[in-house]
Amino acid sequence: MSDPTTVAPEPEPFRVPDENLDDLATTLAATMAEVRQHGVILDRLGSEPDTAAAAARADDTAPDTAAAAAPDGGPSSVFILALGGEKYATELAALADWVHYLFLPVYGREISTTRPWCEKWYEHPEAVARLHALWLAWQQLTDSEAGLSGPSTWHRDHLDQALVHLRAPDGPFAACTTSPARPTHRVLATPAPVTADGAR
Repeated sequence: MSDPTTVAPEPEPFRVPDENLDDLATTLAATMAEVRQHGVILDRLGSEPDTAAAAARADDTAPDTAAAAAPDGGPSSVFILALGGEKYATELAALADWVHYLFLPVYGREISTTRPWCEKWYEHPEAVARLHALWLAWQQLTDSEAGLSGPSTWHRDHLDQALVHLRAPDGPFAACTTSPARPTHRVLATPAPVTADGAR
């Protein structure tokens, strides 16, 4: 019989070599961003009403609301510009997580006169719209159901085009930061809407 008073030796602590810490931090940040995105998707799925309840409330939906149900009975728009109030704020917060923890660290690139950026991108409606559309496509095309070519399709069909427009010298950030040493922010004026009688 073995002696019950014998204590097993303590295991050696696990140590990560210093040269691997940066890789570990990058992997951890990417994993955390992915977990956040899964949480957002689960929240969105959990908050969608069932079809019967949605049909029962269809008569109470005002026809002029931006997020009204589709005429064919399909789901209402998930595009951020179709949302309002708390739904818009919630979606913008989720988008900001994706932009700050995945998009900018990987695709941010250097700021220059030919590639401006704005730290307050969320105050530029066009930038919000383009980044949100890019994020929606990223969610769909990086899912395992998209297949092995999904990420490549996202880069080719969505990311490359979005970057061309977002970071263009005449894009939404044209009056913002063109040098990291001189951060600036200004939302450019848009044309005044024309009324039915032609007046502005």
